[in-house]
Amino acid sequence: MKNKLISILVLSLATTNLSACSGVDRLKNIGNEPDQSAVVNPAAKNDYQPVSMPMPVPKPYIRQANSLWTGSQKGFFKDQRAGQVGDSLTVIIDIDDKGELKNETTRERTAGENLGIPSLLGLEDGGLQQVLPETIDPANLAQASSTSRHTGNGEVDREEKIEMRLAATITQVLPNGNLVLSGTQEVRVNFENRILKLAGVIRPEDVSVDNSIPYDKIAEARIAYGGKGQITDMQQPRYGQQVFDVLMPF
Repeated sequence: MKNKLISILVLSLATTNLSACSGVDRLKNIGNEPDQSAVVNPAAKNDYQPVSMPMPVPKPYIRQANSLWTGSQKGFFKDQRAGQVGDSLTVIIDIDDKGELKNETTRERTAGENLGIPSLLGLEDGGLQQVLPETIDPANLAQASSTSRHTGNGEVDREEKIEMRLAATITQVLPNGNLVLSGTQEVRVNFENRILKLAGVIRPEDVSVDNSIPYDKIAEARIAYGGKGQITDMQQPRYGQQVFDVLMPF
């Protein structure tokens, strides 16, 4: 009990220190607009990891005699679309999703058991009653019953709509020619900084002639749209309430 109390106190102090540090940082920025991130090389970020995808078996390069065409080329004329590390292209994000799901589950079970010994070792009827204490009924020695009931209801009704255009940079060219891209966009309006991040893998063939690509052509797409500032702070519970929600078992 003592060790448990000490653990709770240590956790409370640690939470208080974290909240205090975060609170001091926020107090320093009262009245100031939220800072925007510096423009850096996406491949130089701490969380950047090269992408590894399943690759086809490489085909040997064979040049045909008296021909300008090679089997390794996917087009005859060179275009200006993004295709190398460092090139940029426009990603068109037009998300208009709506989903509705409703589940209802009901489960009920009832069980009962009754055990009696009217006769035992030659003692029948009233004879067994004379051997046992008066409070024991041989015909009703054990009785058990159980009831289980479960009712669950779940409902999901969501609607999401995002329309944006984001310039992304190619950070890696895979052996099969597919391109890994990454992009970040920050827009600050008054005291709210809106942040859009995107990453994924695309095929060069899906890039249109205007050097753009729709988001639904991006494999392993990771799209995050959020922000930080006064509006975001008002939409989140306080630190103490968040810690209480995590630690409270009931």
